[in-house]
Amino acid sequence: MTTGPTAATRPRNRKQVIVDAAGQVFSERGYHAASMEEIAAVVGISAAALYRHFPNKYALFAECANIMVDKLVAAVDDWGPEAELRDVLVALTRVTVSHRASGGLYRWEARYLEREDRRRLRTKFGHVVGRVTELVRREYPLPDERLRAVAALGVIGSITMHHTSIAQRRTEELLLASATQVVATDPTAVAGTARQVELPAQPVPRTRRAEILAAAIPLFARDGFANVTNAQIAQAVGLAPSAIYRQYPGKVDILVAACLQAAALLEQAVERSLHQATDPRQAVVALAAAYVAYCFEHNALNSVAEAEVAGLPADLQRPVILAQREHIAVWEHQLRTVRPELDSRQARLLVHAGFGVVVEAGRALRWQDAPGHRDAVTALVTGALTL
Repeated sequence: MTTGPTAATRPRNRKQVIVDAAGQVFSERGYHAASMEEIAAVVGISAAALYRHFPNKYALFAECANIMVDKLVAAVDDWGPEAELRDVLVALTRVTVSHRASGGLYRWEARYLEREDRRRLRTKFGHVVGRVTELVRREYPLPDERLRAVAALGVIGSITMHHTSIAQRRTEELLLASATQVVATDPTAVAGTARQVELPAQPVPRTRRAEILAAAIPLFARDGFANVTNAQIAQAVGLAPSAIYRQYPGKVDILVAACLQAAALLEQAVERSLHQATDPRQAVVALAAAYVAYCFEHNALNSVAEAEVAGLPADLQRPVILAQREHIAVWEHQLRTVRPELDSRQARLLVHAGFGVVVEAGRALRWQDAPGHRDAVTALVTGALTL
């Protein structure tokens, strides 16, 4: 009589299976929205069995964060000092594409790691960036080699942030070509572009509802939506916590308002940029310049809209996702006008690659808003699109 699971039903690599499944759930749902029960269900085990491997959700989350970056470190370290840049980029691309489903948690969710774990993760990423920077400096001796290296890694990592379906081999080819073009791009190539961008201003809060929204956005950006309380928002505005509910039924409604405000500002920026363009290529460059300017100008608002939308309830998420898709569709159309050899999915992948450049290059520049920074990132985005 069988009294428990047999060896056949308890795979030796179960811990790795758990980490892979958890990475996907954390990536898609966000750290706070994900549960150990949900992860256990994906693996096909009980929550009790999951807790035998990891004592709590945080321990599992921290393991997920380290597993992926350790693979990236191994990908660069497997090549010796005489390695070619292309070989290292190929290795990084293959690792990232093969872990696409779980890779998204590193861009936004890593902020929920405890300080020492964040420091350890930054050190590992810093090693990867340093290795790629050395090769970029050697093979493409242009200005800002570290920025170009980070931007290329942003191209590769962008595949974890969307669900566009393309064959794996073609995905790797497109990302590699884009990343290679980025490291070969002179960041000073579009000097003066930033001065041509006319952005809409963020609305001045003239009502109590608008004041609450304006106070909540930097708190959400700094600490994460899940970690901010209505009491903190009320304190920032100078209100009693109960006063928040007279304007917003719940905290999630403040988040929805922030996401919709971001979408509206970006839509206005796109319309203004395209109105000034005189040919298809100029239209794409104008889109890039406007998006870069928007990300620098409205960094807190944009980071909230990008990082938190996955945690919204499905009915509240729908209008935000629709606005994001419409924005991407504009890019896709303009890019395919310039590069008709691309199909819609390939163009979409490259658009997201451009977005990845902005995120990682902007972080590397600490979002210090200056015309030179905007111009450099715009040049790298157009490089990612291989124009």
